[in-house]
Amino acid sequence: MVYNIILMRVFFTILITTFFLLSSAFAAGDKNTFTGHYKNQIAFNLGQGINSGFIVPPPTQFVPFYLLGLQYSQPTTFFGLPARQTLGVNQTIGFGSKYGWHWRDYTIPMVMLSGDVRLSEYKDIYVAAGAGVGLQAQQNERLGAKLLFQFKIIGGWHINDKWALEIFMHHFSNANTAPENYSYAFYGMGVTYNF
Repeated sequence: MVYNIILMRVFFTILITTFFLLSSAFAAGDKNTFTGHYKNQIAFNLGQGINSGFIVPPPTQFVPFYLLGLQYSQPTTFFGLPARQTLGVNQTIGFGSKYGWHWRDYTIPMVMLSGDVRLSEYKDIYVAAGAGVGLQAQQNERLGAKLLFQFKIIGGWHINDKWALEIFMHHFSNANTAPENYSYAFYGMGVTYNF
């Protein structure tokens, strides 16, 4: 347990340091990393559930728990860095039991407001991180609150100026606003379309 806490602190120190170093090294330019010269973006995401309480879970302990997401985004900036603001609707879908959890009990819709900030970009490839807040339709014994907080890490590749593919890690938690806080975590892939 102590080893995990130390490892997480080291990881976040490296992440924050990398964020500031990379963000100062790359200029924002006239076009937004996420949307290019366009003002609107829609995306569809599909995620595979992970049984982990870590904010950045190891990609182990895959479970029969999935995330379907549809989001609408607009370009913005965050302290001069290219960013996007997003309204998203997610549906979790669970089946059966594994690792002591009844995943079908967590088939719940969610609505989220979030923002993503570009950390690094090279040609058609980019890395971003984001955070959000939202609500799930009902609380349960895994996440004992309707209020949710989200953390995400994204890697993207622009196919052309309108289409991009993204891989992601999403972590949903109630940030200890309730006694039960085992979180939801997903690794997945999405496709974005700019217009």
